[in-house]
Amino acid sequence: MRELSIDGFNLTIEDVIDTSRNNTLVSLSDDARSRMEESWGVVDNIVHSDEVVYGINTGFGALSSVTINSEDLRALQENLIRSHACGVGENMEYEHVKMMMLIRANTLCRGQSGTRLTVVETLIKMLNSGICPVIPRIGSLGASGDLAPLSHLALALIGEGECQIIDGDEIVTTSSETALMKFGISPIVLEAKEGLSLINGTSQMCAYMCETISNMEMLMFASDISAACSVEAIKGSHVPFDSRIHDSRPHWGQGVSAARIREVLANSDINSSHVDCDRVQDAYSFRCAPQVHGPVIDMLREARRIATIEINSATDNPLVFSGDDSGILSGGNFHGQYIALSSDGLALACHEIASISERRMAQILDPQWSGQKPFLANNEGLESGLMIVQYASAAIISELHLMASPATTSNIPVSMGKEDHVSMGATGSHRAMRSSRYLAQVIANELICSSEALDRISETPGDGVKKIHAWVRNIVPILTTDRSMSKDSMALSKALLSGEITEVFGD
Repeated sequence: MRELSIDGFNLTIEDVIDTSRNNTLVSLSDDARSRMEESWGVVDNIVHSDEVVYGINTGFGALSSVTINSEDLRALQENLIRSHACGVGENMEYEHVKMMMLIRANTLCRGQSGTRLTVVETLIKMLNSGICPVIPRIGSLGASGDLAPLSHLALALIGEGECQIIDGDEIVTTSSETALMKFGISPIVLEAKEGLSLINGTSQMCAYMCETISNMEMLMFASDISAACSVEAIKGSHVPFDSRIHDSRPHWGQGVSAARIREVLANSDINSSHVDCDRVQDAYSFRCAPQVHGPVIDMLREARRIATIEINSATDNPLVFSGDDSGILSGGNFHGQYIALSSDGLALACHEIASISERRMAQILDPQWSGQKPFLANNEGLESGLMIVQYASAAIISELHLMASPATTSNIPVSMGKEDHVSMGATGSHRAMRSSRYLAQVIANELICSSEALDRISETPGDGVKKIHAWVRNIVPILTTDRSMSKDSMALSKALLSGEITEVFGD
């Protein structure tokens, strides 16, 4: 476990992932403390004046014109949390809630939300104690923030609702009051603006986006490696990966993909053995792999940039500014369009990478291309070999096809038309995260098929392919006769997502 000091400006996607895996001990930086105290001072001054300011002493959304008496401000914040905590559907995963809590704490500690130190300090105590609010996943429109999910988070801070805690090796559900008491944490009493600051922001969609990016960066590396294994499995040509081809069309991602494939194929006896082969060109799924993988690598670089900015931004409304520029400004930083559009692109990318992977898999199982027995069955006819591994991948691609539809096009105006354009970023980012998990399964299946084919080729594959083949064999035994492949397939998928494949190369 490592120390992680948050300040609102320097949180990384890796910090978010590590925290979800209980690998960090979170603290609040001194600079953040100072900024938060100044920000709260601005709010406190307004509370003790006759000034009327949205979000502090007014109603919310379409009710923003209603002024609230100072003696009712605490009740205003509590009512906001309770009324907005109306999420539905399955509960968020424990790890995703931890991500969301960290991102919310980091947003608040920028000192532009007008909350007291105790709000973030309580969030941090809960994080470090492993207390996660029970949060129904569905309810956010991705504008005005992730209101419903974050309201369930805020409920736990005031000692209401339910939480999950770690008890030995299990995650158990209990009342928030009991969970806080167990770890000596006092529920907070919300002051002016604090309820709104807690629920108005993009923290849920950012949590899903962080996992999506982490998964896909690992899977794009794996897809290049898997493509190289498949090239060897069909005794395909290495020419399409020549650096001269890719230097003549210098997209960064395409060059990265080609370089990875080229390196893994180096010193291949398989390639040397068919130097005079009469096969001129392989199918597009092999020779165009860098041109298909490359755009996704580029897309991921931009998605990382967007997500890193988002998790280090003030995404609530109104924003509180102290110092020489002191003031309360209403705007729209809660709108999740950046995450929404990026997640739509990544979901589509998952479909494309899975699709090209499945096409390579199909050719490995086809004697016309592999020169081996159909479906790599040991006893042709009597056995089906890996036939249904491809079927399962095709079924996943059908799922990915449905999930590739954009979430951003489903705008539904709410709040009596005041909130008339929403991003659906929470829906989109959750869908992208699920898509990345499905993609891992397809790449795992391709590796299973290529590894089986390589076992039946007498020549030695490229140095990197040889290492990957050995790694796969540590997880998935050779196919000596028909057997259920479900556990093997899922175990390899899990290993891909964990990052084990990079350890093969010492990264």
